Amino acid sequence: MSSNFYTHQSQNIAKTWILMTLFFVLIIAIGWFVSFYYDDPSILFFAVIFSIVMNIVSYWFSDKIVLKITGAKPASKEEYYDLYTIVENLSITAGLPTPKIFVVEDNVPNAFATGRNKEHAVVAVTSGLLNILEKNELEGVIAHELSHIGNRDILLQTVVVVLVGFISLLSDFFLRSTFNGGNKRSREGGNSGGLLIVIGVVFMILSPLIATVIQLAISRKREFLADATGVSLTRYPEGLASALEKISQYSGKMKKANHATAHLFLADPFGSKEKKVGFLTKLFLTHPPVEERIKALRGD
Repeated sequence: MSSNFYTHQSQNIAKTWILMTLFFVLIIAIGWFVSFYYDDPSILFFAVIFSIVMNIVSYWFSDKIVLKITGAKPASKEEYYDLYTIVENLSITAGLPTPKIFVVEDNVPNAFATGRNKEHAVVAVTSGLLNILEKNELEGVIAHELSHIGNRDILLQTVVVVLVGFISLLSDFFLRSTFNGGNKRSREGGNSGGLLIVIGVVFMILSPLIATVIQLAISRKREFLADATGVSLTRYPEGLASALEKISQYSGKMKKANHATAHLFLADPFGSKEKKVGFLTKLFLTHPPVEERIKALRGD
C-alpha cells in the first residue's frame, strides 16, 4: 500500500511541474504575440515583470485575503482542545511548525490551508466538519491540509490564481484594442498580416480558457498528492477515506463559497458534482471526483 502512495506522489509532482511549465509558456506566448502585434518588444518584458510583481504581492497577503473571504475566525485552544491537539501532534510528525488554527462557522463540512510559507501557515476547518467526524477521520483531514503546507501547495496555488487573472486581463485588453482599430503590422502585411491577426485573436480568445484548465488540473493533482502525503503521516488511509465519504454526502453550498478560493478547500465548497463524470466536465472541476480519491486511498 505505502509503495503505491509514494509512486502516486512522485508521479503527481512530475505532472504538476509539467503543467506549471505549460502555464509559463502560455504567458510568454501571449506576451510575445502582443508585443509582435504592436511592434513593441517592451510589451513582452512588461508582461513578464508585471506577472512577477503580482505574484510577489499576492504571496505576502494571500492568507489575510483568504481568511477574510471565507469568514474564518481564530480558534481558541480552550474551546477546540481536541482540534489543537491533533494539529500539534501531526505538525510534529510532519516536521512542521504548528500553524495557526481557524474555524469557519458553516454547517457544510470542509477544510483548507493557506499562508505564504510553513512558518506563516493557517489551517481552517468548518464547524460542520468538527460535528460529523470521528477523531481518526479528523486526523486524516488535518494531515491532508498539513501536507499542502509541507508540499508548498499554498505558494503554487496562489501563483497560479494570479497568473490566470493576469492572462484574462491581458487577453481582454488585446481583444478590445484589436476591434477598436488595426495596427502597423496588419496594415502593412496585407493578407498575411490579416491571417496572423485572425490566428492571434483566436489564440487570445482561447488563452483564458486554456489557463483555467491548467489551473484546475494543477489543483486536482495537488489534491491527490496531499491525500497520499497525508496518509504517510497518519499511517491510516481509511481515516481520510471515511472522512471524504462523509463530506461527499453533503451536497450543499458553503455560505461564503467563492470561485477564487474554491481550489484551496478539501472538497468543492459549491457542493458535490459527483454526478458529472464526463471527460469535458472533469476538466473544469476544482477537485478530482471523491470516488477516485477514495479508490486511490484504499488501493482499489
